[in-house]
Formats: sequence, structure tokens, C-alpha cells
Amino acid sequence: METKSEVLLLRIPMKHRLKTWPEYFEAVLSGKKTFEIRKNDRDFRVNDLLLLQEYNPKTEEYTGREVLVEVTYITDFGQPDNQVVMSIARV
Repeated sequence: METKSEVLLLRIPMKHRLKTWPEYFEAVLSGKKTFEIRKNDRDFRVNDLLLLQEYNPKTEEYTGREVLVEVTYITDFGQPDNQVVMSIARV
């Protein structure tokens, strides 16, 4: 029988759709922003994919632009409860 830690290691990477405000979206597109700080309400893991969807908070609409990134590292060090910092790389 597998232990709980072995079962967790077998988790298939997930794809998460995330709203991203224009200034942060542009920074990811340009390569200047290589991280995401998010509430960990989705059980983010290394190798998960994040579909960052540009969202304009003023109009409350998606712009239609998207970028796919992969989570390469995660830490919660120094973060408020249930928040993580994820290193990301464009796919």
C-alpha cells in the first residue's frame, strides 16, 4: 500500500486558469516578471500549468490575451497564511 506522501508525489500536474491584471500580464509577456504570488486555494504544485488570462478590473472583462506558464518552484517562506510564491517559466 502507498503512503500518503507517495500518493501526493503521483499527482498529475494540473492546469489552472487565473485572472491577471494588465500590468502584471505585460510583465510576464516581456519576461520581466518570473513569479506569481497567489492564495494557495488550488493546491498549486511544481509542474502545474497556469493559464494567465489578462483581465481588466476597470471594465471587469477579459481582454482575450493569454499566456501559458509552468510552475518551476514554490515557497511559502515569509508569506501570509495560505499564500505562495511560485517561480514560473513560459511554455
